[in-house]
Amino acid sequence: MNLFSDIRALVLDSLTAMTAEGALPEGLDFSNVTVEPPRDAAHGDMATNAAMVLAKPAKAKPRDIADALAAKLAADDRIETAEVAGPGFLNLRLAEAVWTRLVEGVLASGEAYGRSPLGQGKKVNVEYVSANPTGPLHVGHTRGAVFGDALASLLDYAGYDVTREYYINDGGAQVDVLARSAFERYREACGHAPEIAEGLYPGEYLIPVGEALKEKYGDSLLDKGEQYWLEEVRTFATDAMMDMIREDLKQLGVEMDSFFSEKSLYGTGRIEAAIEDLDSKGLIYRGTLEPPKGKVPEDWEPREQTLFRSTDYGDDVDRPIKKSDGAWTYFAPDIAYHYDKVSRGYDLLIDVFGADHGGYVKRMKAAVAALSGNTVPLDIKLTQLVRLFKNGGPFKMSKRAGNFVTLRDVVDQVGPDVTRFVMLTRKNDAPLDFDFDKVLEQSKDNPVFYVQYANARIHSVLRKAAEQGLELTDVPSLEDEAEVAVAKKLAEWPRLVEIAARTNEPHRIAFYLYELASDFHSLWNKGNEKPELRFLQEDQATAEKIALPRAVGVVISSGLGILGVTPVEEMR
Repeated sequence: MNLFSDIRALVLDSLTAMTAEGALPEGLDFSNVTVEPPRDAAHGDMATNAAMVLAKPAKAKPRDIADALAAKLAADDRIETAEVAGPGFLNLRLAEAVWTRLVEGVLASGEAYGRSPLGQGKKVNVEYVSANPTGPLHVGHTRGAVFGDALASLLDYAGYDVTREYYINDGGAQVDVLARSAFERYREACGHAPEIAEGLYPGEYLIPVGEALKEKYGDSLLDKGEQYWLEEVRTFATDAMMDMIREDLKQLGVEMDSFFSEKSLYGTGRIEAAIEDLDSKGLIYRGTLEPPKGKVPEDWEPREQTLFRSTDYGDDVDRPIKKSDGAWTYFAPDIAYHYDKVSRGYDLLIDVFGADHGGYVKRMKAAVAALSGNTVPLDIKLTQLVRLFKNGGPFKMSKRAGNFVTLRDVVDQVGPDVTRFVMLTRKNDAPLDFDFDKVLEQSKDNPVFYVQYANARIHSVLRKAAEQGLELTDVPSLEDEAEVAVAKKLAEWPRLVEIAARTNEPHRIAFYLYELASDFHSLWNKGNEKPELRFLQEDQATAEKIALPRAVGVVISSGLGILGVTPVEEMR
């Protein structure tokens, strides 16, 4: 059920009829015809650009097309008025009965209202978090985790077959640093003073890892050289860190479908296979890159390297995939990883990266385009920084982590629901200020509270109705403009879901829920002036009045579900 789609279908049927009557030429493309909310609500309920986009190919004046289309649309009982504005925009005002039927439809559909067939079951891989397994997740990872998880839920809601994936960066030098850091904590567990040299990880989170190593190995590793213990300690510490990361994600309500190890690409021929695929397409060559733009480093020496011709697919420069000494660059395993994802048959790939990976976007998109023959799109979403505040100042760093604020720090302060909602109150590529005091405020300025308060108010009405033994009805009483305004906002939900899913922007859901809650609270407050608008009349619930808030509750519950937030039924 999608009212905007229904009215667009009416517009297209009317245009088809005009074509059959000779008012429009044959063969016009109607794909760019839209039906949307007007910029100014005073102009009507919906507006269509049909006359504007068809005028040139039809070789006709926009107003002539709009006048003829208006006459067609006005014959439908759903259309109260169809008025031509400006050069040819057509503003539509819908009949009052439409809004009543809309609320009935929401209640009849229940949680299915707003779900979309947009995705048509296409397979999507959403890779997010993918933090180095060297310590607990920090607040930047938290934003990426919330964004990626909400995006995955949104795409699932919109009809896609979604896989949530974590790429474990366990193949680089950072895991050797982790092993050496854990070994110092092992020495500490054995009674020696740890030597946390510069470059090692100083966080206290590695103390339990050192104790676990002591329990497993006793003091047998103390007198052995690094060559004897490095690999074993690296694996042991990496596994411990991934257990910690999984627990961190669980605290936030995030569960992955798949964990993919970078290490599994090495020594298995998988990197070589990906590069051979590119080579077979003439995209791998030996060459020398120009020095970086701007100031040339003093130690710059042109070296012949093995390069990927990424400029053929929109990148700024070709990228090295093998160093002059024959070792793979960090880009090579990432190519192999995405080659694996393409090989798994996904129709769409989405990577969620931190803002510091902005320079990585073009090369990765080029690689996926080349590997898939331009058949598998890759969308890379960057999440900007989070600035934390408390008691009027910046939130201090975590001693346990060593030098950053952890996901656990945030969740312990405000809980997972508040954390998730607030992380989605800004577009992913905009910086976000997270004030621990403000996000717990009980005010309109706090969107988390405002949306949850609307849901709690709805459930308070339903509880009183149940106490009175009221038999509910799905037929609403919409007598006031404030009631109709809420119904109109409900009508936007399916359209909003599809827009958010097409653009991969789950923050739109949070924005919409705030607007819906605002309209609902306005209606609730208007009942103070007009007792006839109250959902409870002289302590006696009215079934027809309760239908509208019940419908609002359906949409709030669905929207919060996409965000991964548990709806509150009672404020405490």
